[in-house]
This record gives sequence, structure tokens and C-alpha cells, in this order.
Amino acid sequence: MSSPDLSGQRAVVTGGTRGIGAAITRALLEAGATVRATHVADEAAASAFQESCGPLAGRLSLHRFDVADPAAVQAFFSGLDGPLEILVNNAGIRRDALLGLMPRESWDQVLAVDLTAAFHTCKLAVRAMMSARYGRIVNVSSPSALRGLPGQANYAAAKAGLIAMTRSLALEVATRGITANCVTPGFVMTDLLRGLPEERLAAMREEVPMKRFAEPGEVAAAVLFLCSREASYVTGSNLMVTGGI
Repeated sequence: MSSPDLSGQRAVVTGGTRGIGAAITRALLEAGATVRATHVADEAAASAFQESCGPLAGRLSLHRFDVADPAAVQAFFSGLDGPLEILVNNAGIRRDALLGLMPRESWDQVLAVDLTAAFHTCKLAVRAMMSARYGRIVNVSSPSALRGLPGQANYAAAKAGLIAMTRSLALEVATRGITANCVTPGFVMTDLLRGLPEERLAAMREEVPMKRFAEPGEVAAAVLFLCSREASYVTGSNLMVTGGI
């Protein structure tokens, strides 16, 4: 199958300027889409990413706001000019701690960014897609949602909720030409992993049946497929990109 052609389509990628999000943004641009990538901090890093896109940057705009702020999300969507075909919810944070010691703020912050923000963006995106009777929504989850990991009660709850929300949304819009799916990456070689000691990386690598970490582009390829017209009969799914975990 040839690479998806997204020419003329408009996409929103939350957390779209670093790591997996940057790879998703770049893949959508390479497929011909116009992309609005959101970020919450580090203006210099976001600008550097835009510059790294070279000629593709002409179809990329950066938008700095907190996706956990409903008013900011509403203002962003109200400012979109024209239809919206693609939404990728990639923004996420972690505030790890054992549940018995977890501050209430850490629970609230992770649920707000990793789950509730996707509720707001999906709600507004669906409204924009309904009239055109076409749309692709992809939410980025985590193996923690299915396995549970010590110290990640908040993160696991948010990512599991994201899968359940996506499944419900898929059923609600299935007859409107809109699909909603999740992609669940495993260990991905981003700055988060690069900062860990080698012995820790070796132990993590041993957990993966393929005995290696994913590259961000491998996750982006899965997202790109679910954003394509070729994925028209795929909805309510959770595509695991974990190397077999």
C-alpha cells in the first residue's frame, strides 16, 4: 500500500512539537496535511522543531496554550479557519508517586492533561467534523492503562479512561464518517529515555520481546495510517506499538 495522501486536509496535534508528537506532526506534514501543533512551554524548542521541518514548515503553525484549560481549548478551536479533518491527542504528563503518598495535585494534574483535555478537544473536533461527515481522531494512550505500573495510579487511570472514552466516542460517531482510535506506544527512544542510566535502559530493553525501543517515527506511522482514508473501516480500536509487550 502506498503512503497515505493527506493533501488539503487540516490536522491538530496536541503536544505536537517534541518527541512522539513531533514525529506525528512531521509525518502528517510529509503526507501533505496542514498541521496546527500545540505546546505548553519551551518556545525555543518549538521554534527549533518548526525550523527543522524545512519547506514543510509552510504548512505548520505553532500554538502555545495549556490543553488542561478548557477556555484556552475553546478559544483555539474557535479560531480555526475552515474544516478540521484530523485530531491527534498526544499531549500528556506524568507525576509519578505511590498512591498512598500521592499528592492530590498530582492526581488532578495528570487527569486534567491526559484525559479531560482530550474530552474537550474531541468534543469540539467532533462538532467541526459532523457537518462534513468525515473525520479522524487518534488518542495516544499507554501500556500503563492495561498493565498498571507502580507509582502510576494517576497516569494509568487517565490513559485507561482515554481508551474507554475513545471506544464510546467511536460508537457515537460511527455512522457520520468519523473514526476514533487509540495508539498505545511502548518504550520509545525520546529524550525521556535518553536521560536514564544505561543499566536502567538495559533492564527496560529486556522487557521488550523485540529487545529494542521504538523510534518515534514508528509510532507516527501507526498514527498516520489511522488518520488516512485507507483506515475508513477501523474505529474503536487500540493499536499497540509496543514491540510485543
